[in-house]
Amino acid sequence: MRVLLGLCSSRLPCHPTTRFLSRRCMSVRPEDNPAAAPRRKVTIEHLHKLRRAGTPITMLTAYDFPTARACDAHGVDITLVGDSLAQVCLGLPSTTRLTLPEMVHHTRAVARGTTAPLLVADMPFGTYHASPADAVRSAVRLVRDGRAEAVKLEGGSEVVPAVRALTAAGIPVMAHVGLLPQRHAMLSGYRVQGRDAPAALALLRAALALEDAGAFAVVLEAVPHPLAAYITRRLRRAPTIGIGAGAETDGQVLVWDDVMGTWGGHQAKFVRRFADVAGAVEGGVKSYLQAVRERTFPVAAESYEMAEGELEKFMRLVEEEALLSSGVGETES
Repeated sequence: MRVLLGLCSSRLPCHPTTRFLSRRCMSVRPEDNPAAAPRRKVTIEHLHKLRRAGTPITMLTAYDFPTARACDAHGVDITLVGDSLAQVCLGLPSTTRLTLPEMVHHTRAVARGTTAPLLVADMPFGTYHASPADAVRSAVRLVRDGRAEAVKLEGGSEVVPAVRALTAAGIPVMAHVGLLPQRHAMLSGYRVQGRDAPAALALLRAALALEDAGAFAVVLEAVPHPLAAYITRRLRRAPTIGIGAGAETDGQVLVWDDVMGTWGGHQAKFVRRFADVAGAVEGGVKSYLQAVRERTFPVAAESYEMAEGELEKFMRLVEEEALLSSGVGETES
């Protein structure tokens, strides 16, 4: 029955009469990514070269195998398994509810679909705050079990010891300053950071300290664009990745669901929707429901046939079985 339903794996032998169905397992078994043109693996050194050349760096979030394959196939430089998956995938109210096992699970799925982009995973809230040793233990799980190639953590000077410990352990770190979603309660919401001079100076100092601690890149979130441009110029080697930080950072990042128009929650000022996937999904679901209810799906071409004469044989077997069953009943009575 596994073979007849198209569940046959190419690693398992199939019966000769049904082996042809094993070629039609695309609905249940990943196949090679035909859309992905061969390209070189994106490394940290490659990102630094892009910065020096003035070539903007592209970064998108991904939370599962299909979105990872899309990022891989279409030229994204960095794929980020963001803790935003708490809201957009798991239906949680904030990123602070996300657990490390959940992040490992999703990172591992993204890793299966990632070949060229650098794969970065967010460190969930509470996994790097207790001590540098705690941060290393959590990051090792993301790298070893989740197959992440680098980790990202939020914070300024207070996380410098963790960044130093991680880089000393050979784990690349992407820093994140400005608006820190994991601290939205302390910040009284999702507010722009660095609007006054003292706050701007604090962000500059944090970015410089994080680079000095070994961070290979710095995300600037919800920062006034003149400040983001200045921080970008002041950093010696680490590229800046902006999100709500203007166009003069070394790169940009957005959440997949914002880009594709599938997120129905609050839309930040800096979000631009580049596709209407939600509209396409609505149309597809409604068309499917209509076709099922009108019995226009499936048609004959979408259905399987029995070999010639087998239906007649089947019906005779059914009749014989019914007669036998009837005869048994009469004998018992």
